[in-house]
Amino acid sequence: MSENKKKIISVTLVVISIIGFVIYLITNEKSSNINLDDIVENNDKINIEDNEEKAVEDSTAEISKEIVVHITGEVKKEGVVYLKEGARVIDAIEKAGGETKEADLSQVNLAYILQDGQKIYIPNKNEKNSEYITENIGNNVEENSTSTREEGKKVNINTASIEELDQLPGIGPSIAQRIVDYRTEHGKFKTIEEIQDVKGIGDAKYDEIKDNITV
Repeated sequence: MSENKKKIISVTLVVISIIGFVIYLITNEKSSNINLDDIVENNDKINIEDNEEKAVEDSTAEISKEIVVHITGEVKKEGVVYLKEGARVIDAIEKAGGETKEADLSQVNLAYILQDGQKIYIPNKNEKNSEYITENIGNNVEENSTSTREEGKKVNINTASIEELDQLPGIGPSIAQRIVDYRTEHGKFKTIEEIQDVKGIGDAKYDEIKDNITV
């Protein structure tokens, strides 16, 4: 083979090698761009899915933080109200349409933080109620006074505390609680005889206490 032919073959091989290398680079660059686009697109999808999942979790958490309380007494709309966790007595009053003109809010701690299942009683200006919030089982959780009955003084069954009612002859803590619950649910007693409507107070027990009570 002549020297010229060898040179031509060598040059041709070099050119082919260069062309092949250029084609490889171009192909590899396109592949890189496609993969980059895919990564960006996948990341966007992941972010969207994460945001949607977070929104669902936030919504679920919001629902689970709701509490239910029962409000009665001097409010415009007595009944069950739904509040956010951490709500206070003032929030329950507003949810119930606000207080009436006869309400005595000075007896109530408006900043008290409520819990699920509690019952709130907003007293009248003519009442001196010693409790205004009860648990769902009826236990007293907030008192304004723990005064005891003075000797010879009649107990007002519309305003007396559980402790004061407990001092009446034959009236223990459980019946005292029933008296408070009854007047909270049905309103003030109009006569002392109506106390016999409370479960556990029959004729005999009424005869024991009638001279010691008033309305």
